[in-house]
Amino acid sequence: MTAPKPRYRRVLALPLGMAMATALAFLPNVSASAADTGTAATAAAADGTTSLSYVVNVRPGHGTSERVQKAIERAGGSVVIAYDEIGVIVVHSSNADFAKIIRKVPGVDSAGNTRNAPLPAQSTTDVGTPEVLSAEQVSEADAQATDGQDPLEPLQWDLPAIKADKAHEKTLGSSKVTVAVIDTGVDDTHPDIAPNFSAAQSTNCVTGKPDTTYGAWRPTAAESPHGTHVAGEIAGAKNGIGITGVAPGVKVAGIKVATTAGYFYTEAVVCGFVWAAEHHIDVTNNSYYTDPWYFNCTDDPDQKALVDAITRASQFAERKGTVNVAAAGNESYDLASHSITDPVSPNDGTPTDRVIDPHTCFDIPTQLPGVVTVAATGAKGLKSSFSNYGLGVIDIAAPGGDATAYQAPEPPATSGLILGPLPGGRWGYMAGTSMATPHVVGVAALIKSTHPHASAALVKALLYAEATATPCTDPYDINGDGKIDAVCEGSKNRNGFYGWGTADALAAVTR
Repeated sequence: MTAPKPRYRRVLALPLGMAMATALAFLPNVSASAADTGTAATAAAADGTTSLSYVVNVRPGHGTSERVQKAIERAGGSVVIAYDEIGVIVVHSSNADFAKIIRKVPGVDSAGNTRNAPLPAQSTTDVGTPEVLSAEQVSEADAQATDGQDPLEPLQWDLPAIKADKAHEKTLGSSKVTVAVIDTGVDDTHPDIAPNFSAAQSTNCVTGKPDTTYGAWRPTAAESPHGTHVAGEIAGAKNGIGITGVAPGVKVAGIKVATTAGYFYTEAVVCGFVWAAEHHIDVTNNSYYTDPWYFNCTDDPDQKALVDAITRASQFAERKGTVNVAAAGNESYDLASHSITDPVSPNDGTPTDRVIDPHTCFDIPTQLPGVVTVAATGAKGLKSSFSNYGLGVIDIAAPGGDATAYQAPEPPATSGLILGPLPGGRWGYMAGTSMATPHVVGVAALIKSTHPHASAALVKALLYAEATATPCTDPYDINGDGKIDAVCEGSKNRNGFYGWGTADALAAVTR
């Protein structure tokens, strides 16, 4: 029996009983009746409303947007916000035919509902937590720490795996560089995050419109610690407390885009990228897939609109100088194969098994043009058992952890998972491509620190050029049962498991 699949890239799915105490329990799917993918759902929400959220994509510019907004009102929609700079309008409507009607309006390129559950989305609470380090474990790690190490750094096998420990002897990164964690929220009061947190560049985008209320970027007690863990992996301060991040001298911002139930809907993700573009964010971390579709197929009018909207937003951010980095996913899919069976979509309605064509159906933002796609490795430097892969899809690899039974670290580290901060001043282990992505984000931040005037394109080019070439693992039998678990294609310098190679923090600060 295997653990349920995640809605977003937070922890690996391991056999029950194998390190599952270290993993978050997954939230149950939110159920709501829905029509087919081209028609809005009509189920009633708890408060009696039947409104769904939509994105309407038009030619960028105020003129087109204003004309279409009038048509939106006539079709029974209300505009939440119009991002005229990219031509994306966020709309709420209870008209089941809204999308069909608005697609026929002149100037509309695409339109679709972003969810199956009506507004407000039903919510639940986490039913489990990561394993939290005990006082005894903290004390033991502290006793192992050498001069210059933070107390828990001896447990962080992932730092030397990308030469981050050596990079820190040169520089910790520049405070003029800011990374943004587009995620479940960041606890900026955590002692490992507070010294480097940028409140001015943080926001809550859950509704699709920025909420700049102070502290709105924080997760509540009922929400996942995912974003806090990610933020610490990137920029955990080297301050004599807890862990050390890959780039402990850079700034980190929180852009909250997940609902209480843990859904990352399109309108929130669009808001996150636009916010990053307009607030001088150098690198974004995207350890999730955009709900409710694991893969969005462009032959479906609703799903096509979601791809269009997030593509516009992510490319807008890149044009403004932002490097966007995303997790490859934790299902052991070959993303370059001829077909993939997706059993979890739509995850806010009634999922069905569907065979998708990876050439027309895309995991977003992971497979969008310009986005850096990250695979995970374990403590032995091999592809993590759960990590998605695929020649031409994976750009780079970094430590994301794996079952200790598969890839055990060298002492004094004891767990094959990744250690990071948790809300409430705690620390704990997690694993997944979610954890690999912040390592790459940290290295990109170090590159930007070393080359402050580098464009997003140059930062990406250096990220790939400076990576440590990692040849295919062949044969790949990660659990030693005599069966091949995945097939790697490509050369030493670029392949489906590791892309251009494993991220290298030392090269980022010395070349």
